Amino acid sequence: MAATHHSIDMYPVHRVPLTRAFIWLREGYQDMRHHPAASLGYGWLVATLGALILAYSRHPLYIAASIVGFLLVGPIITAGLCELSRRRDHGEATNFQLSLQGLSRNSHNLIHFAGVLAVLALAWFGLVAMVMYLTSGSIAPNIESTVWGDVMARLSGEQLRAYAVAFVAVAIVVFSLSVVTVPMIIDRHVDAGTAMRISLRATARDFPALLVWAVVIVGLVLLGFATWLVGMVVILPLLGHATWHAYRDIVEEA
Repeated sequence: MAATHHSIDMYPVHRVPLTRAFIWLREGYQDMRHHPAASLGYGWLVATLGALILAYSRHPLYIAASIVGFLLVGPIITAGLCELSRRRDHGEATNFQLSLQGLSRNSHNLIHFAGVLAVLALAWFGLVAMVMYLTSGSIAPNIESTVWGDVMARLSGEQLRAYAVAFVAVAIVVFSLSVVTVPMIIDRHVDAGTAMRISLRATARDFPALLVWAVVIVGLVLLGFATWLVGMVVILPLLGHATWHAYRDIVEEA
């Protein structure tokens, strides 16, 4: 389906209460209960991808590559979950196969968005690696020394701080660009650029409430990793559905 190129002024954004994130989670849970098989199917897909990240977590370059891979796939997974929520809101049938229609109708814009996120992450990690090499002569321990060892113990303090700052910076940018982007593409069929600009506007306009939402997301994702990804099977669908409800609250009808 062709994207609709609209001015972002056509989509005013609302302020929401600080506690609204917990309402979004509750509504997302109701969506999961409505179509559990389809929602948990996406959860298993994400958990499998997360397992790959854990499997290659012994070197910073592997971690960076895994994160970029997740940024490429993440919007696609979120789109399927948002399509399920959209269908429930409109009283339409919901199942895993039908959720894929949202992907097929908006594939170009979703791939564009995923590509932007991946390129930003690659550029940022590449910049950090270049600075590390120019200042210390090394971007990380050699790969052979970390295959069976503890990569965290082999990173220098300078390397650890640099990669931690890079990760946090990428996370902030990704969150700001994606607050309502995927559900807007699914629901309004706007182009990826318009949807990302509206997400940036929403983040700037209502930073405190969206900061709470970001903290909730980080906390739940960390919980998922703490359970060796078993919790991700539920947590990621919950967050995907909640993203739809965040969009419905934040973006005014055109």
